[in-house]
Amino acid sequence: MEAMGVAAALGLLLLTAGGSTGDEAREAAAVRELLVRLLGPGPAAAFSVSVERSLATESGLDTYRLSGGGAGTRVQVLGSTGVAAAAGLHRYLRDFCGCHVAWSGSQLRLPQPLPAVPEELTEATPNRYRYYQNVCTQSYSFLWWDWARWEQEIDWMALNGINLALAWSGQEAIWQRVYLALGLTQAEIDEYFTGPAFLAWGRMGNLHTWSGPLPPSWHLKQLYLQHRILDRMRSFGMIPVLPAFAGHVPKALTRVFPQVSVTQMGNWGHFNCSYSCSFLLAPEDPLFPLVGSLFLRELTKEFGTDHIYGADTFNEMQPPSSEPSYLAAATAAVYQAMTAVDPDAVWLLQGWLFQHQPEFWGPAQVAAVLGAVPRGRLLVLDLFAESQPVYVRTASFQGQPFIWCMLHNFGGNHGLFGALESVNQGPTTARHFPNSTMVGTGMAPEGIGQNEVVYALMAELGWQKDPVADLGAWVTSFAARRYGVSHGDAEAAWRLLLRSVYNCSGEECRGHNHSPLVRRPSLQMVTTVWYNRSDVFEAWRLLLTATSTLASSPAFRYDLVDVTRQAVQELVSLYYEEMRTAYLKKELVPLTRAGGILAYELLPALDQVLASDCHFLLGSWLEQARQAAVSETEAHFYEQNSRYQLTLWGPEGNILDYANKQLAGLVADYYAPRWRLFTETLVESLVQGVPFQQHQFDRNAFQLEQTFVLGTRRYPSQPEGDTVDLVKKLFLKYYPRAVSF
Repeated sequence: MEAMGVAAALGLLLLTAGGSTGDEAREAAAVRELLVRLLGPGPAAAFSVSVERSLATESGLDTYRLSGGGAGTRVQVLGSTGVAAAAGLHRYLRDFCGCHVAWSGSQLRLPQPLPAVPEELTEATPNRYRYYQNVCTQSYSFLWWDWARWEQEIDWMALNGINLALAWSGQEAIWQRVYLALGLTQAEIDEYFTGPAFLAWGRMGNLHTWSGPLPPSWHLKQLYLQHRILDRMRSFGMIPVLPAFAGHVPKALTRVFPQVSVTQMGNWGHFNCSYSCSFLLAPEDPLFPLVGSLFLRELTKEFGTDHIYGADTFNEMQPPSSEPSYLAAATAAVYQAMTAVDPDAVWLLQGWLFQHQPEFWGPAQVAAVLGAVPRGRLLVLDLFAESQPVYVRTASFQGQPFIWCMLHNFGGNHGLFGALESVNQGPTTARHFPNSTMVGTGMAPEGIGQNEVVYALMAELGWQKDPVADLGAWVTSFAARRYGVSHGDAEAAWRLLLRSVYNCSGEECRGHNHSPLVRRPSLQMVTTVWYNRSDVFEAWRLLLTATSTLASSPAFRYDLVDVTRQAVQELVSLYYEEMRTAYLKKELVPLTRAGGILAYELLPALDQVLASDCHFLLGSWLEQARQAAVSETEAHFYEQNSRYQLTLWGPEGNILDYANKQLAGLVADYYAPRWRLFTETLVESLVQGVPFQQHQFDRNAFQLEQTFVLGTRRYPSQPEGDTVDLVKKLFLKYYPRAVSF
């Protein structure tokens, strides 16, 4: 069977698990309501939206049709699903009106009259699914969201054609019911759950207990949110993916059932067994199907189901045995616990385990997992396919359907980064792989709200059979839509960024910011990058020259801050190199000069620029946490969860700075003090003629880091200062130095 035929056949198999055809009228109404939220009731009245399943000529492949527009004529948007209609609406706004929808703020200036669609335009997606989210996104980005923010995100998902997404809120409340029914005490359950900022890793069995317990109010709010999230997702015709039992249980279960067969896993993420080393039920133990079916029955009773469930048994954890028979049994036990409750269940598996530990997951081990579930009932996310695709070395997951995913971002880090050429070519290459079982594309970042150009491209590719022919032309039009007007300098800046920061290639490309700015200083820091820093500095200059025309655009001001932030990040690396060279040469004056500029001038100036934009405020992040609380005690607890995640990530800096972000307040009170300490320590080393002791410095730095985490200082949650003025001031001072390095 040809590659496309295999994928189509598997897509039809999966359709049986995708729920009913749904209510066409309800989905059309959901898109019309989205239109009003997006444009307002007046402009929304110029559109006619309808949903007809029959529009899709090939079952399961979402299709939209655009027509009409022009003076006195409504724009007609027809979709085979609500998601398809929303994607068609977005296509019209983007390509005919020059509008732009983004996390950082949308540009929605509509031309009048609305442009006519020259001839009826019909578009069908090449694959069944457009997937969104990573288990970690729930903790790195969605953590403190209220319904208003969730509503915005689901609208964004619909407009970008997402029809498959995780919906994992509220599951701890369900688990609490199950554990109580099994005989655990409330104290044992409270001891088991992590704090809110670390739930993603509790859900995957990596952690327990750390930074908990969860307050009762947390469960109530998350149940409320989950009901609203599911209702809105379903109203568009999206398929929400609910959680299922993966095999991990609290240690306290061994008190209730002393004869239970469990294996204690190894530690994870440099945490000791106080917080990791989870207990995994043996697949043959009679409690396995009991616990799994109890949870799924209670979950679906509360939330209903669309028959696709997510579970990750061995995420970044080595299984107790490499024997294929064990791996097959463990996999089958998870799936059978699903089908005991829902015979139509499909298991959505993050394929990260195969990529993360390739030395363990040899052909026999991979085959054991993939073969333990009936073909078409395991849907694999090839999670990091833009850099390290797994389908290539597993013969297209040995016949199981998979979704080609772009991971892109780790930890929700800031930092301009992308592998746009790989992203552009990847889905088409996978689609034409011999006997391909690809059934969709996906966006699976650990954190969102960054590098919006990357996600705009990926969303478009979900509706295209072929790559974008000319990325340079594409990014030029992206800039014009984003700012609402074509500007030569701004567009030239974006082309420079495309050929530099967004042009990473090869297996080593990871969107994880290791810049010295956001890392604990040492004399061994790596500063090499895959691009010419001069391109970033020139893009910075070009954007600044466009301010007289574009400064009124919120998206432009956001980008001006973001590119300035990137330029400063580059400068930090260059000043650090000067510091290290001077220290190794025992040259006190150059060391003091470079370190003084970096720690006492450059970083404070960056903090001021970041403080001028609402998207770069530590105060906003912490205030979201506090607003989720119902008491001052809870507010302090939630804030401390946030501070830990951004910095130490554990009681002893266990995954130090993994989730680093460049936020006003965090730069001034966390990163800058470390750099001041580093500078002072190196100077003292030269003056006293004693070697620099990294271990002693690390201990001293940890004291600074812990002081920040345990601090209670309140930070502004509203921007301060004028972005353009602050950037100009910083540019005039540092640009001449940047180009002279």
